[in-house]
Amino acid sequence: MCGIVAYVGQREALPIIIKGLKRLEYRGYDSAGVALLNSDGLNVYKKKGKVSDLEEHLLDQKNLKSHIGIGHTRWATHGEPNDRNAHPHYSQSENLALIHNGIIENYASIKQDLLNKGYTFNSDTDSEVFIQFIEDIKKNANCTLEEAVRLALHKVVGAYAIVIMSKEDPNLLIAARKGSPLVIGVGENEHFLASDATPIIEYTNQVVYLDDFQIAIIRDNKLQLKNIENVENTPYIHKLEMELEAIEKGGFEHFMLKEIYEQPKSIADCLRGRLDAKSGRVVLGGLRDYMNKFEHADRIVILACGTSWHAGLVAEYLFEEFARVPVEVEYASEFRYRNPVIREGDFVIAISQSGETADTLAAIELAKSKGAIIFGVCNVVGSSIPRATHAGSYTHAGPEIGVASTKAFTAQISVLTMMALMLGHRRGTITESNYMMLLNELEQIPSKVEKALKSAKLIEEISAKFKDARNFLYLGRGYNFPVALEGALKLKEISYIHAEGYPAAEMKHGPIALIDEEMPVVFIATKDSSYEKVVSNIQEVKARKGKVIAVVTEGDHDVKNMVDHVIEIPDTHEAFVPLLSVVPLQLLSYYIAVMRGCNVDQPRNLAKSVTVE
Repeated sequence: MCGIVAYVGQREALPIIIKGLKRLEYRGYDSAGVALLNSDGLNVYKKKGKVSDLEEHLLDQKNLKSHIGIGHTRWATHGEPNDRNAHPHYSQSENLALIHNGIIENYASIKQDLLNKGYTFNSDTDSEVFIQFIEDIKKNANCTLEEAVRLALHKVVGAYAIVIMSKEDPNLLIAARKGSPLVIGVGENEHFLASDATPIIEYTNQVVYLDDFQIAIIRDNKLQLKNIENVENTPYIHKLEMELEAIEKGGFEHFMLKEIYEQPKSIADCLRGRLDAKSGRVVLGGLRDYMNKFEHADRIVILACGTSWHAGLVAEYLFEEFARVPVEVEYASEFRYRNPVIREGDFVIAISQSGETADTLAAIELAKSKGAIIFGVCNVVGSSIPRATHAGSYTHAGPEIGVASTKAFTAQISVLTMMALMLGHRRGTITESNYMMLLNELEQIPSKVEKALKSAKLIEEISAKFKDARNFLYLGRGYNFPVALEGALKLKEISYIHAEGYPAAEMKHGPIALIDEEMPVVFIATKDSSYEKVVSNIQEVKARKGKVIAVVTEGDHDVKNMVDHVIEIPDTHEAFVPLLSVVPLQLLSYYIAVMRGCNVDQPRNLAKSVTVE
């Protein structure tokens, strides 16, 4: 959840750390802090609020020059957001400082042991316990800091990405990870550490992704990697493909709006090199070695959370229609806490934008232990899920900075659609002519999304009429039911308006009791196999004086004449409608949130990457 930045080298550390924290603020913005080491000693500066609040606090400080430092932006887990719970945390002697992303599950017992030894604590966090524990081991075992960290990691239970600096060694940073991401940028006589690559790409495109149970020791500008058993590992340097422009707003007011408008490109990038409608070819390289198991799978199980779970629901319709394979879509957060039936013939698809979702990673490990083949669908190259799965496909959506996921959703559906079509074709459950038609239609989706975005001004005007609503209802059938769920989630996430998504037919089984003149109801009423049924549901709402906003197929005058507001999208095959129908709902939530004065890129209580359970 939290954002980590650290630097050691020849440059001034503070400007690099502050800029990096701003780029990572989407990971947490409850508080922020830095630790710097110079002639005045090891000093920690931290403040509740955003990085800008920390910057203001630093204006009153003296001697901030340093060539080594660590920084952190927090999403609160243990302890409320305030100055004292902000990171970095000192050890008892103030000779060590630590930043930490993750949760130490057995911190309470460790803390009690330290309290019995006379230690005192200045925060409510598990992270302060962590650094106190490391110092206690170092003192009692009379060992080096590196060895104390290694011994501590053997005893803590939970997830962590940590970076530690020491007053006694002004050229040393020690980092480690388990279950939380950590990237090391390798420059010329300098090193950068961060939760992801966004703070690094301005300075170097050479990075090392730490693996679980790896410890990085950076001393005198040399990088050494060891595992938790003290065995040295050879660093594998990856070249970043990310461009600096991709993580800037590019003239848009918010990252979310930029990412909504990037969807024609992100979908096209996802399809590029994989789909050739003219030759009837779909190629997903990640499936090559597992195609036989995929083709003969008895069942497909999809694991995901949040928006990715909604993409998985769309995939359920796709796989069952085109490949005739039974599909189960599971909340990863629930999957591991029951006794799921997973067999060796099952093919498990794990979906995650960040590739770091803790619940999904835990579900993957459980499914792997039962003999299933695990296929990952992720956006972030080098993240944990691609390394934990047998195979996978990247969505190539580019960096997504806005906390509320938009382009990741359509990119995930694009990959899953290609998988379903490929599987159906190989299994012979799609006729050749239908297969060619579907590929041709899928290839046109980016241009149709571009056209759907041209309704933005109309959607902004509609948003102004409903910005003060207290509740929303989203209804759809078939492929559009998951889109209704996603539309409701987007509104909840960024505008704080209560919203629910339902299958339109389920409205009569309870939610219709909510309909009155104050209730806006969003229908996805495109011309598909459920069209007549949805029209009937619209009439039921209008009979009860509900306010209806309808997303319809371009040129549909019938629905237009019976509802309050219409948003048109281009016509396409009903299996691909979610790639278009979700776009107006993203814009609707965006404009409503902006009009309500909400911070759409950093909504309260949320962080982009859920790396804790």
